[in-house]
Amino acid sequence: MKKFNLLIITAIALSLMFIIACNQKDTKTVSYAEDRAQIEDLQARYLFALDFFDLDTYVSTFTEDGELDIVEYKVKGRDAIRKAIEESRAVFDHSASTATGRHNITNIVIKVEGEKAYGRSYWFHYSNDNPEKKAVFDGYGHYEDEMVKVNGQWLFSKRVIYNEGVEKWMGPTKNPAW
Repeated sequence: MKKFNLLIITAIALSLMFIIACNQKDTKTVSYAEDRAQIEDLQARYLFALDFFDLDTYVSTFTEDGELDIVEYKVKGRDAIRKAIEESRAVFDHSASTATGRHNITNIVIKVEGEKAYGRSYWFHYSNDNPEKKAVFDGYGHYEDEMVKVNGQWLFSKRVIYNEGVEKWMGPTKNPAW
């Protein structure tokens, strides 16, 4: 009888250990996947805000002291970023016309290191700002991002924008993706 009780207790213990082991998550993998999804969401919200000239959302994608760096044109802090984009209204705000512009990103590489992350991605732009209102590919470059997690939300602490169509804003020739 003692052997039978020991066998039952061992079976229950092994079953519990199996259940616990199956329910444990690989937190590093889950955490990276969750962080990456949140960072990709940040990148998309940034572009939607830019394309629809939504300044509140645009500046909210940066930390309070975040930096927007367009190679020779750098601004730091949400207020300065808002002012810079407001001054660029003619480039980004198409609400007064039927012309539109849409930014897209691709080849996204993200390195997460705890509460900091680094990203690289290509960007390209289409618009229909021409007499025929035809879609035209009119710009491309890449982003080099530094991000931090603030109160559980990823934000840009620095975004560098290279534009291969403007000679003085062209990116370095070295592969930016580590």
